[in-house]
Amino acid sequence: MAAILTARNISKCFAAPGASVVRALSGVNADIQEGRVVCFRGRSGSGKTTLINILGALDTPTEGTVTFGGEDITAFSEAKRDRLRRYEMAFVFQSVALIGSMTAFENVELAMRLAGVPAAQRAKRVSECLARVGLERRSGHRPAELSGGEQQRVAIARAICHKPKVIFADEPTAELDTVTGLAVMKLFRDLAEEGGHTIVMTTHDEAMMESADVTYTLEDGEITSTGG
Repeated sequence: MAAILTARNISKCFAAPGASVVRALSGVNADIQEGRVVCFRGRSGSGKTTLINILGALDTPTEGTVTFGGEDITAFSEAKRDRLRRYEMAFVFQSVALIGSMTAFENVELAMRLAGVPAAQRAKRVSECLARVGLERRSGHRPAELSGGEQQRVAIARAICHKPKVIFADEPTAELDTVTGLAVMKLFRDLAEEGGHTIVMTTHDEAMMESADVTYTLEDGEITSTGG
């Protein structure tokens, strides 16, 4: 199976107080195959969030390249990177980042509007996505009226609505209890197996890693092991 996303010799340095430099990543290499669930694990400060931000074109490396669909996205202009994220990628954050004044339906529909989906197609697609995550009967509820797991499922529905090739999830189950977290992981697993989505996520939860096809372990900005 071909890699849809590759990282080659990725390093990232940040300026620190006192004119010193902090190296968050050092020489990271990874191959992410289409339709797989890939997990980056590591303690806080290991570099996993920095890496997923670079893979998702939210940040650029100090050194190295990221290739998506055969193109070096680290060489893209900011405008081209914006288009890539808008149409080919999606993001699920630990904080879910839903708009509190909008219903579940409206939160998902807004993402489709931003992706340029015609109005005539939006309602049907939103309903399909909410049904996919088991929330079709909760579509009229605002985030405050939903449980933490339900809010995360709305965030996932929002992520898949424009049919992205890759979904990035940074600690998506960190705020959930174990049972709810495992249900969210099963949903990611189903999206990969049935929907053909590629899932790239970070976690430090051993229970969640069992659902991944491949797990990379990061320590101090370097990949120390690969399993799967």
